[in-house]
Amino acid sequence: MDTMSSWAFRALELSAALFVFLIGSLMLLVLVLYVRDVTQTRQAIRRNYPVVGRFRYWFEHMGEFFRQYFFAQDREEMPFNRAQRSWVYRAAKDLDATVAFGSTRPLNQPGDIIFLNCLLPTLKEDAVAPEPIHFGQGHCRTPYTTTSFFNVSGMSFGALSVPAVRALSLGAAEAGVWLNTGEGGLSPYHLEGGGDIVFQIGTAKYGVRDAQGRLSDERLKAVAEHPEVKMFELKLSQGAKPGKGGILPGEKVTEEIAQIRGIPVGQDSISPNGHPEIRSVEDLLDLIQRIREVTGKPVGFKAVLGSTEWLDSLASAIQARGLASAPDFITLDSADGGTGAAPQSLMDFMGLPIRRSLPLLIDWRERHGLAERVRVVVSGKLINPSDVAWALCVGADAVASARGFMFALGCIQALQCNKNSCPTGITTHDPKLQKGLVVTDKSHRVAQYARNLMHEVGVIAHSCGVKGPHELRPRHAMIIDDHGLPVPLARQFPPKMTGQD
Repeated sequence: MDTMSSWAFRALELSAALFVFLIGSLMLLVLVLYVRDVTQTRQAIRRNYPVVGRFRYWFEHMGEFFRQYFFAQDREEMPFNRAQRSWVYRAAKDLDATVAFGSTRPLNQPGDIIFLNCLLPTLKEDAVAPEPIHFGQGHCRTPYTTTSFFNVSGMSFGALSVPAVRALSLGAAEAGVWLNTGEGGLSPYHLEGGGDIVFQIGTAKYGVRDAQGRLSDERLKAVAEHPEVKMFELKLSQGAKPGKGGILPGEKVTEEIAQIRGIPVGQDSISPNGHPEIRSVEDLLDLIQRIREVTGKPVGFKAVLGSTEWLDSLASAIQARGLASAPDFITLDSADGGTGAAPQSLMDFMGLPIRRSLPLLIDWRERHGLAERVRVVVSGKLINPSDVAWALCVGADAVASARGFMFALGCIQALQCNKNSCPTGITTHDPKLQKGLVVTDKSHRVAQYARNLMHEVGVIAHSCGVKGPHELRPRHAMIIDDHGLPVPLARQFPPKMTGQD
């Protein structure tokens, strides 16, 4: 008993000593922080309120994670509100997407869309499958045809993690939609699913560059030899940063990413803000034709619309050269789009949003007789069925989404995409964070999201009285004006485009 009491007493002494040590260490830490705060000159809050003032920055940081759960209303958060995200989450999990007791969406917000149901909707047995969309037919050696009008937009390997790209590849193939590589080159993970791929060529020519950073015909041919690669997209600008190139922090440039892109390991990868060889619309058509001749596959370009004068110059150049010189497609990105990091001045203020730019581009295509030659793919915050149905009404041939598929992968809009600290493993190369993204599960969610979205666009179309999404026209919708009143969407277009001639 004496021995046991002795051990108990010693344990108590050790516990007391440990407690005193911890308290002393904590007090010492507080003292060090106090001295550092009152002597530093960069932050007034910390200088005036030492130690306590540090919590302000911690709460500010944690607010990014918690505001969407506890403080924001269903339809007030940006860039995507809870209602938008929740629909994607349910669709990706193949859960019931119905709601009860009325819509929480106000019906008087300028720019919002209202679809016009008809008296006699299309019956299920009268519905038809989506029509084929042809790219480059008659103008390249290997044209591309698909029935998918909703696809995965460009997100680079490097910006995305290995498991994220694998899940997108497998899910896109399962759903029968195409996967855009983004500007980071073609990785084995893009090819893993065996589905259709659009290879994007950015300003740095990652994956198809020579030692001097110029476009290499040999590397173009090597990429085109993959049967999965169906088209090539020349990126002029993107929604997050019109007029600025891609940004990949050096901590994300691993040996594998460096090898695929053709750049040094561990160094920041900053793309030029434009293609040096494209200084006019003539140069643009020359480069498109070069890539098409080398690869034999359809070639288009991606851009955010700002100034529009160049569009008429482009049309004049096409007419002078002949229709064969035209791009096989144009991917239009929105100024409010963007998964990548960008200066806030560009993210917030540069370029036209898709609600304005898409009608302008479709009108341009119609005025110049290019509707049958140039396909229009539209991207930028189009993640819900109503968004996609609107784009088809306006005249787009297909829609591509990046952030919609990120939500399908499990993105919680933590706004950490550029910091290698994404909590869901999508945009990080930290193995500890990547392990949360289980490829076999998330790939099915990607496929289910794509399928459910296209199905619900069909539901909208049938309610409007047409047999399929491809028959949607401007006359099937109205848009809320600045006075909160619905006006015909067809007013944005010449009479021959409204479908009422």
